[in-house]
Order: sequence, then structure tokens, then C-alpha cells
Amino acid sequence: MQKKAGPLFYVFLFLFVFVVMFPFLWMLITSIKPMSELFGEKAFMPFTDNPTFKNYASVFLDYPFLNYLWNSFVVASITTIYTVFVASFAAYAIARLNFKGKPIILGIVLSVSMFPQIATISPIYIILKNLGLTNSYLGLIIPYTTITLPLSIWILVTFFRKIPFDLEEAARMDGASLLQTYWRVILPLAVPGIFTTAILVFIAAWNEFLFALTINTAEKYKTVPVGIAMFQGQYTIPWGEISAATVVVTIPLVIMVLFFQRRIVSGLTSGSVKE
Repeated sequence: MQKKAGPLFYVFLFLFVFVVMFPFLWMLITSIKPMSELFGEKAFMPFTDNPTFKNYASVFLDYPFLNYLWNSFVVASITTIYTVFVASFAAYAIARLNFKGKPIILGIVLSVSMFPQIATISPIYIILKNLGLTNSYLGLIIPYTTITLPLSIWILVTFFRKIPFDLEEAARMDGASLLQTYWRVILPLAVPGIFTTAILVFIAAWNEFLFALTINTAEKYKTVPVGIAMFQGQYTIPWGEISAATVVVTIPLVIMVLFFQRRIVSGLTSGSVKE
């Protein structure tokens, strides 16, 4: 018989959720404050008597914010599709095929993901500059794939290993080739893991800042994180507009995670529980 949670548990849960959500709530409140309440004694007030949506209007009227959103969407979407496609084949080979050096390959994949971005930004920039790929979508998709592919492979290897080998053997007995077995048997069963991996890759590419700041310096190709960081006022930093832009960028990700939370949780946990 399961025990019911006591009131202390709910108090702790409320405090935990409040602490986690506090930065976003404060950003939301700041985004609807007038300029006069962003500084001085009213700057730390958790509410406003004169809410306004002027900051949101300014984000879209005074800055090329729609262009920033489009650039981030294009780069993140292509990165997600390409990364998941490559990672699924690599993970399948590591999880289901027998060949020498699999632990070494996994170790190399893990070591690549441990490199800090600041240590790799210089050689990556030089290579892309020599290839003429700076200030382009491809110039961001290539390094984004580099930083998201190792984690994607590790996640998908777990899911492919969980799929019973009997299904693969049955498909071979029915005359299916290795590629047919992958597309018709293995891949459909790994959809939860692929879905989870795609969401994680998309969020990572959407929020990435350092590569986007260094590689794409032209206004035409700036992504949302860089665009928001470059908001400038004549005499002060426009905190209200920065907060409004941050809310606009964050809300779609929050809605996506909330809408697909069951798939994400099942995808992250199904590979860790042995049946």
C-alpha cells in the first residue's frame, strides 16, 4: 500500500517549483513594466500598476526580430533533421552490429562531447572562413551538428539496445535485408527515443550563442540569442525589450515541452529500465 504524501512534501514541491520558475516569472513581469518602473525604487517590485505591451511591440517594430526567429528556426530544424538521421544510423550500427572497437568508438564520441565550445571555436571558425561558409546557414549547421551528434548517438544507442534481437532475427528469416530490417522493424520501435532526441537537439540548437555570435556576424544571418544580446538603446540598455524578446522566444519551447512531456519522459526513461 502506497503512503500518501504529507503536507511538508507539497510545501517543498511548491518552493522548488517557485525557485525554478522565478527567473522566468521575473522576466515576464519586467517585460510588461513601463520604462519608468525598470529603474529606481520600483525596479524590484514584483508587480506593476501600469502594465504595458509597448515592449513587445517595440521588439517587432524597432528590430528585425522576425528575421532572427526565422534564422533560428531554419538552423535548428535542419540541424535536428540531419543530426537525428545520422545519429540513428550510427547508433544502430553500434548497438546491433558486431565489430571490433565499439567501446573505443563510444569513448571517442563521449570525449568529443566533453570539449568546451571555447576550445573549438577558433579552428572551426578558421575552417569555415577558408571555405567561405561564414555568414550562412550552413556555417552554423555544421558546428551545431558537431556538438549535438555525440549526445544523440549515446541516447539512441540505449534505445536500440533495448529492442529484442528476436525481432531482427525473425525479419532476416523472412528474407529482409539489413537495411530493410532497420527501416521496417527497428526504426519504428525506436520512435520514442528518436522523438526525444530530436527535441533535445532542437532546443540546444535554438539556444546556442557562442558559435552564432562568432560565425555569423552579418545582421541578415543573426539568430535569436545573438539578436537579443545586440539590443541597444541610445543611453541605456533596453531591459524591457530584452525581457519581452526573451519571453517571446521561450514560450514556444515551454509549450512544446509541456505538450510533449509524456513522450519526452517516456523516451528518457524507457531506455534505462530493464524489463
